[in-house]
Amino acid sequence: MTARGTLRVYLGAAPGVGKTYKMLEEGQRRRDRGTDVVVGFVETHDRPVTAAMLEGLDVVPRKDVQYRGAAFTELDVDAVLARRPEVALIDELAHTNVPGGEHVKRWEDVEVLLEAGIEVLTTVNVQHLESLNDVVESITGVPQRETVPDAVVRRAEQIELVDMTPEALRRRMAHGNIYKPEKIDAALGNYFRVGNLTALRELALLWLADKVDEQLDRYRADHAIDKTWEARERVVVALTGGPEGDTLIRRAARVAARTKGADVLAVHVVRGDGLAGADPASLTRQRLLVESLGGTYHQVLGGDVPRALLDFARGVNATQLVLGASRRGRLAQILSPGVGVTTTAGSGAIDVHLVTHAEARRFSWRIRTGAAGGLTRGRRAAGLALAAAGLPLLTLALHGVRGTMALPSDILAYLVLAVAAALVGGLIPALICAVGGFLLLNWYFTPPLNRFTVAERENLFALVAYVAVAVAVATVVDAAARRARDAARASAEAQTLSTLAVSVLHGDNPLEALLERVRESFGLACVTLLERADEHAPWRPAASVGAEPCTSPADGETEVPIEENVSLVLRGHALPAEARRLVEAFAAHAAIALRQRRLAEQAAEAGTLAEVDRLRTALLSAVSHDLRSPLASAKAAVGSLRSPDVQFSDEDQAELLATAEESLDKLTRLVENLLDMSRLQAGALALSLQPVDLADALPRAADDLDAAVAVIVPERLPEVRADPALLERILVNLLGNALRYSPVERPPSMRASEHAGLVEIRVVDHGPGLPPAHQERVFQPFQRLGDRDNATGVGLGLALSRGLAEAMGGSLTPEPTPGGGLTMTLALPRV
Repeated sequence: MTARGTLRVYLGAAPGVGKTYKMLEEGQRRRDRGTDVVVGFVETHDRPVTAAMLEGLDVVPRKDVQYRGAAFTELDVDAVLARRPEVALIDELAHTNVPGGEHVKRWEDVEVLLEAGIEVLTTVNVQHLESLNDVVESITGVPQRETVPDAVVRRAEQIELVDMTPEALRRRMAHGNIYKPEKIDAALGNYFRVGNLTALRELALLWLADKVDEQLDRYRADHAIDKTWEARERVVVALTGGPEGDTLIRRAARVAARTKGADVLAVHVVRGDGLAGADPASLTRQRLLVESLGGTYHQVLGGDVPRALLDFARGVNATQLVLGASRRGRLAQILSPGVGVTTTAGSGAIDVHLVTHAEARRFSWRIRTGAAGGLTRGRRAAGLALAAAGLPLLTLALHGVRGTMALPSDILAYLVLAVAAALVGGLIPALICAVGGFLLLNWYFTPPLNRFTVAERENLFALVAYVAVAVAVATVVDAAARRARDAARASAEAQTLSTLAVSVLHGDNPLEALLERVRESFGLACVTLLERADEHAPWRPAASVGAEPCTSPADGETEVPIEENVSLVLRGHALPAEARRLVEAFAAHAAIALRQRRLAEQAAEAGTLAEVDRLRTALLSAVSHDLRSPLASAKAAVGSLRSPDVQFSDEDQAELLATAEESLDKLTRLVENLLDMSRLQAGALALSLQPVDLADALPRAADDLDAAVAVIVPERLPEVRADPALLERILVNLLGNALRYSPVERPPSMRASEHAGLVEIRVVDHGPGLPPAHQERVFQPFQRLGDRDNATGVGLGLALSRGLAEAMGGSLTPEPTPGGGLTMTLALPRV
């Protein structure tokens, strides 16, 4: 049986990066090494450099295919199989074959060659991967109908990424190394934008990184490798929901910060029965803390906490594990080693950090009674009453039939009473029944009667066994009852928190939505979040829902302190103790929502004030000269004409009048720009949107400037929806700016094209261009990138142009011109 051939894929981040060249280069290398290499199918796209790489390689003739009266060429699989080379070079793995052949896709042809034992070198672009096809279309606006399943590519023995920076790829395009000259401008303005190429490059890198992780995980699984491979630092921090969690998280973050690129993963182990024993409010706060420090939060299910922690750590290939020091006393640690010791003993290659904290060895002895499980006072009282009344009544009943029943029957009767007491009132009533039953059985029913002695050893064993069984059964029944109550409460809490999350996500005001959910969930009249500046300042409502808000914690029945100066106050009725833990979780979310609101308000206020101050300063600086300069020129010209001391010729008078007119025109344009900018910022600019044909609008803008500008408008270009006067004004501003910086021998040009439902007008100049860091600054009012002579205007042209474009539903963006210069792209909605 022939061994299956191997597949090697050259993955291109974008068309034109050189993946076909790389494949042919590898083919030449193998041929020189003595390997039998053939070219099954290579598409050179008329690129001379790529075509030159075919020299010396054996090329299998293509298969001619006729379809609907047209001739096509396809990969001849049968010819390659008949040739039976060691290596076959086959380009464009995602290609769709001409209908009528044996296979629909070229990757299916490649599968046939692989099954025949032929090694295949092939190429594919990231936009043709099936899982990324829709993502690429949303980025570039160009649908890709030819795709290849990810699984086909991932099965390759080797995947080599062929990459190139967006700037280098655009230079290759501008130099004619990828497409023919007539296609270059359209490609640069559409698919080959810098943003598109950057996004495609990132997609390719991320997809390939996933492939590497899969290979590593598969190798470790195939070779049964459980130990950690320190390919990258991953720090896991174990959280119990206790107050020490914040300390552990910050310590884990500091440990991870020592290594660049390290990950922090917080994990909380939920009991195997699914009942959360931790405080949900604490876990919520700790989860937000982890995420704010750049980590992730996880929950795993496990009855054995050390084993669950280690399984999780090994599953994520963790290198370090951070645990808190035990909160138990020395005696408890002697009797049971605890989570920290057990985890450390089984950690293997994972480094374990036991971090001390303020809560270490703070413990208290607590008896788990029915009260701890949430039994009401009525239930506990009923259980005690049952024990107090049941014992004498049962004794009286059994005494009346003492001659007809044996001692084992009497013991079973008292055991039934103990179980009933446990079901009704918990463990304490059951223990009372067990001890009381033992004494009563000994006194009234065990020979010798009416004495606390036992004559026969069998009876003594029966009584002792009764007490032991009664206590054991009562403990199990009590534990089951508590677990049932815990499960019901956990289910209710989970449903409430789920509803809370949905309501907050769909609400415009998350804080009010959260408080409203608290009010509805617990049937309250009013829920108020109070805050104060310091401990001596009065309380004031930060947010409130329901009836009249509370103005202090004393106004409500329940107060839930969140922080020192933030508190949640509930009014309507007192909450039961078991509901307080859930309310604390709500309160933690409320405090976070309040903090985010305050930060957003402060940022908005600071941004507005800074912008106003910047505009005021810039306006005073720029206008102080630009208003005065044309006024001074006009005044000087008019003053000269009115002077009785000088006699001007007709030519001199005409020149002075022209100077005055030109100065007043500058002043008029300046005032109009200032007024329009003011209207834009106030949202009061009147628009008259209508269909506009760019075949007329673009030449008219060039005529207004009396400039020799190349205007290219494709036939059948859709009309745009715009205000004709404002559109012409934008184009004049952009073209005037391009003329100012373009060299005489390379005048600017205006080109129009359609892309992703928009019509784009590109004003291209070949001047000095702008550094990327300065490209957005040109759109700030009163900015001319360091030009402080104020001789070229106040810098409102581009700022006003962008504002007018956005007012018409469009956009104005800059990008470098390949070969040097700046291109302004005006995008407007098509009709």
